Amino acid sequence: MKRYLMWIPVLALAVLAACGKAENTDIEPKDEQASSETAAETEPAESSSPVSASQGELLYQGHASLRITTPENKVIYIDPYVPEGYDKPADLILITHDHYDHNNPELVHDRAENCRIITSADALSGGAHQTFDLGYVKVEAVEAGNNPNHDIRSCVGYVITLSDGVKIYVSGDTSTVDQMNDLKDEQIDYAFLCCDGQFNMDLEEAGACADRIQARHVIPYHVIVEDGVYFDRARAESFPAENLLVVDEGETIPLTKE
Repeated sequence: MKRYLMWIPVLALAVLAACGKAENTDIEPKDEQASSETAAETEPAESSSPVSASQGELLYQGHASLRITTPENKVIYIDPYVPEGYDKPADLILITHDHYDHNNPELVHDRAENCRIITSADALSGGAHQTFDLGYVKVEAVEAGNNPNHDIRSCVGYVITLSDGVKIYVSGDTSTVDQMNDLKDEQIDYAFLCCDGQFNMDLEEAGACADRIQARHVIPYHVIVEDGVYFDRARAESFPAENLLVVDEGETIPLTKE
């Protein structure tokens, strides 16, 4: 009998050890599951922010001809005249006035199905400067003209605002006009100012207009009036503006807010 009583503590210890092992076996999976849930909660969620559109760009074709590609890849031609640079389908064509060296939309053979042409007559409909909001771009007609070469009642410039806020001012053929005093408030990023000194303002007057407008970048264009010559870099480089940006004929620049 005493021999059996001696085995009782041993058996009890064995039972307790077995129970402890079973409890540990149950606890271990619970710890793994909790760790997995915690990891899932702390793992960074995938960003739901929309992918931003690419930035716009501008091709200076020469003379007064420009091609803007918007962040949405819409293509805008302004005052088509220079023979090169129409290899992208047009979504919009802007004409500042009807002189031959600004008004050749037939050069733009490739056009999107809903391509729109806005002429100076459209821009001055009813004798007032019009604004056109096309979604991907806002086009605001502004004053342009001089005597005796360009009647202010039939010529315009344009302020073009892209969807990312970039603003481009295209003077068209003009001398100093009253509305230039208001353009400073527009916070223009790129201002194209004519300065041939023959049918428009000269470098000095154009520089004074640049001071009024206070654009981040001032780009001289329409710098020469000769058949077959579309740009004069030496004249452009002598433009009197601190924030001067000389863009060569055929050069493409990015359009940014920086």
